[in-house]
Amino acid sequence: MIVFNLICSNEHRFEGWFMSVIDFEQQQNSALLNCPVCGIHEITKTLHVPHVNTGGIRRGQRTAAKDKLKQCVNIDGELSQLLDHIIANTEDVGDAFPEEARKIHYREVPERKIRGSASAEEVGELQEEGIEVLVLPVPVRRFGKSH
Repeated sequence: MIVFNLICSNEHRFEGWFMSVIDFEQQQNSALLNCPVCGIHEITKTLHVPHVNTGGIRRGQRTAAKDKLKQCVNIDGELSQLLDHIIANTEDVGDAFPEEARKIHYREVPERKIRGSASAEEVGELQEEGIEVLVLPVPVRRFGKSH
């Protein structure tokens, strides 16, 4: 397994795991790689520190690693469907998310499904209060505005 630091043409940086350099190049040439932030397929490698695995990989482990890689490659469609469902079935409250989540939790307003923006600190405070919050990295392109 090899880890590359990647960057899209919109300069979003992220990490990618591949079976080999050839595997990376095949995925890149087949447009299987896309930016997790903006979804663009124009991806290149940036400088990275190599990691050398000194432990051998047995045949069964190699097959399992390939299967896992396939699952990661195919998750984009499923994740996209999940995000579509969440967007269609929740109310966008934007930056008022922490306040609205508290009102719902403490039954100050009728219960409803909401989504919006919150800082890591605000999410931590909500969780400490016993308010269930799920943090999803939703790309900006999914909403047409920043979140």
